[in-house]
Amino acid sequence: MFVLGLPYAILHGGYLGLFLIIFAAVVCCYTGKILIACLYEENEDGEVVRVRDSYVAIANACCAPRFPTLGGRVVNVAQIIELVMTCILYVVVSGNLMYNSFPGLPVSQKSWAIIATAVLLPCAFLKNLKAVSKFSLLCTLAHFVINILVIAYCLSRARDWAWEKVKFYIDVKKFPISIGIIVFSYTSQIFLPSLEGNMQQPSEFHCMMNWTHIAACVLKGLFALVAYLTWADETKEVITDNLPGSIRAVVNIFLVAKALLSYPLPFFAAVEVLEKSLFQEGSRAFFPACYGGDGRLKSWGLTLRCALVVFTLLMAIYVPHFALLMGLTGSLTGAGLCFLLPSLFHLRLLWRKLLWHQVFFDVAIFVIGGICSVSGFVHSLEGLIEAYRTNAED
Repeated sequence: MFVLGLPYAILHGGYLGLFLIIFAAVVCCYTGKILIACLYEENEDGEVVRVRDSYVAIANACCAPRFPTLGGRVVNVAQIIELVMTCILYVVVSGNLMYNSFPGLPVSQKSWAIIATAVLLPCAFLKNLKAVSKFSLLCTLAHFVINILVIAYCLSRARDWAWEKVKFYIDVKKFPISIGIIVFSYTSQIFLPSLEGNMQQPSEFHCMMNWTHIAACVLKGLFALVAYLTWADETKEVITDNLPGSIRAVVNIFLVAKALLSYPLPFFAAVEVLEKSLFQEGSRAFFPACYGGDGRLKSWGLTLRCALVVFTLLMAIYVPHFALLMGLTGSLTGAGLCFLLPSLFHLRLLWRKLLWHQVFFDVAIFVIGGICSVSGFVHSLEGLIEAYRTNAED
């Protein structure tokens, strides 16, 4: 979904933005591999065995023995922020797309966001990933239609492509926001331990990571470049807003459907993290269990889920800036979960077995990731404050 913001990153970064799309793919692929390496240790017989099963377990192992649960709590907070912000972004983009698709209707962007949230309320009743996977399948089909329509339109205007507009110049103030957007489009680390654990042949994990990141890098780079060449300096935060009215309405309807169908996965994942960390830790749980003895969700547990949906709506209404919000999230939690924590955990758990170049890569990724994270966060926050002041004055 967040590929829609990549042409906006090229607008403020030019060729450096394209390089960053490639660089982020390489780094995220590497950090995904080292994160999975932290799940394994050698036993007494010298065999490499899986001793941990999640990102949280890795974090706890790094903080043991002094603070055995601190790392897990930090990761849980980062995961919840990223997942909830992802849900908020889906509501924001739904309201934005519907408002720009039907500008003649007397319905504001905030009103469209409220309508989208009303459609999403049944997500509170989701019980397992089987139901979520059906929405994800429909989401994938919608994505194919969207890509074909946008790329076809861009290719139809290939004669007018503005190659001279793509430069090595960067907008110093806005490019750090683009870094967050690009990083956020690659975030997958929180799902990798579960994914690797469920593979029929875990030994092929590295091969899978290589090919999926190569494919993602090529497709994202081409999409961002072709879209930017088509509209150049007129490129908007959500690229479909640049399409002519008739095509835009059709594409945006598919995009809204995709956004609504994408919402259940991060919402369900966020609910699972919240329930496990606050309600299902046995004697360490902060609150009583959400489920009764028969496995049914209690009424107050359902109320909390509905409250989470409403919270995403309120955030979407008060912070309706897609690119800035995505840049903020990518800089805050995306960089932390994708760059900083994997490299730190790898150094902490496997220090004695690492070669010098692995130590160098880990340290370099941590330092560069930290600088980009802080810079992107500060500039995204400044952009949000400026946009909020402008709206208040209007």
